[in-house]
Amino acid sequence: MRPAAPLAIALSAMLAFALPADAQEPAAPKAEPGAAPEAAAGQATTPAPAAQAADHPANDAATTQGRDAMLRAQVLLERARFSPGEIDGQGGTNTRRAIAAFQRSRQLEPSGELDEATWKVLNSDQAPVLVQYAITAADAAGPYAALPEGMMERAKLDALGYEDVAEALGERFHASPALLKRLNPGKDLTVPGTTLVVPGLATAAALPAITRVVVDKSDSVVQLIAADDAVVAQFPASTGSEHDPLPLGEWTIKGVARDPTFHYNPELFWDADPSHAKATLQPGPNNPVGVAWVDLSKDHYGIHGTPEPGHVGKTDSHGCIRLANWHVSLLADAVKPGMPALLQE
Repeated sequence: MRPAAPLAIALSAMLAFALPADAQEPAAPKAEPGAAPEAAAGQATTPAPAAQAADHPANDAATTQGRDAMLRAQVLLERARFSPGEIDGQGGTNTRRAIAAFQRSRQLEPSGELDEATWKVLNSDQAPVLVQYAITAADAAGPYAALPEGMMERAKLDALGYEDVAEALGERFHASPALLKRLNPGKDLTVPGTTLVVPGLATAAALPAITRVVVDKSDSVVQLIAADDAVVAQFPASTGSEHDPLPLGEWTIKGVARDPTFHYNPELFWDADPSHAKATLQPGPNNPVGVAWVDLSKDHYGIHGTPEPGHVGKTDSHGCIRLANWHVSLLADAVKPGMPALLQE
């Protein structure tokens, strides 16, 4: 996904965001065509049919070194709800933080490294990490449309959907387009019936009921906390900047807006183009706040999605808390009005 230049895609600390009146109670998530819907917090789900394992070294539990091992670990971490962010097979800071959090949750030394003890626990999840997926007619049909650069040009559009099938599949399988290309060299994603190799996410752990949310600035993560104070999920996050710092303190969740519009006021952005005027950008995964907004009791602040999942946890925001679209959707399912949200250093 491409950002609307020249702004980094994120909210201002003073953004005038209108939470719909009917959005105080989280609604059931809308599943994308061909995608396995996420389980709502604390609810039982009917197991999805097992996908066929791909013929790939990452599916071998003995693979513990090299790029294939990193890919294996990232998928297993994502399924355990200790996310490395966008799965890319490369690793990095987000992955190390995910490993350390997973280790703490399993009473292991939180080294952030894939040692033998960590592999043993990760590999208790024996489902294949890479599976086969056949492009459907709906996948190929879209609709898709190239998006113009700039807030003013995008404000003229009726929707801000995916630009192409690769972008849509990347979000569905929490994977970078570059990884999907590497796993499927020469494959035409626009042809129904084309068989791809993709991360296997249908067997992700069910998320237990949570009682509070923690946003940690130093680690650039959002954590979901259960009643026993256990961290049951962790997602990479972008959490403000020098110009728009994270509002530290104890706040509460006010409600959830799904598929929100974005009310752009250039006067509230320090880096806005002076020629810009106020504008409203329509919903869609390429909307500046992504597919959901979790409203906080701190005026004009919230936790939201992004059209740039590969940048989450690596670049600054304009004060609000930015997650990948798939993670903010999961968060939106898990929270309820009045739930505490701690924003800490």
